[in-house]
Amino acid sequence: MRKESFVQPDPQSWLSQFQFSIPIKVRYCETDLLGHVNNVSYFMYFEQGRIEYFENLGLTDDLFSEERVSVVADLECQYLAQIYLRDPLKLHIRVARLGRSSIDIEYALVADDELKAAGRGAIVLIDTKSGKSTPIPDSAREVISSYEKWAD
Repeated sequence: MRKESFVQPDPQSWLSQFQFSIPIKVRYCETDLLGHVNNVSYFMYFEQGRIEYFENLGLTDDLFSEERVSVVADLECQYLAQIYLRDPLKLHIRVARLGRSSIDIEYALVADDELKAAGRGAIVLIDTKSGKSTPIPDSAREVISSYEKWAD
């Protein structure tokens, strides 16, 4: 059974929703004997992009501190086309939705204007003392909403 894609309504329209991107340099150790990027490397790229997105918005203290940390609750990748060692990769990152204590994030790996992989996942903000989920600060919500150009 094939899962329905979250890349909707089509790849170009979906990609047009992303405001933030970073270049990704594929390292030799991230490839297999045929020169393909190994499937686990995509998740490392997603992590790198997620951290850089929040750093770019100045939200590191809100989401990663002594009082609260963000943990990955789920993460998936749809592999659409092979990626090779010398492909000029760009990773696009966006927050798709904010919950009470969770943030849904989407990722798009693009090379030569072709969508090579699409990812999505959720992180949850956890109180470090109790180990339980905690609400996302209103200030972080405002920064993300403004950056993503969501209507109020």
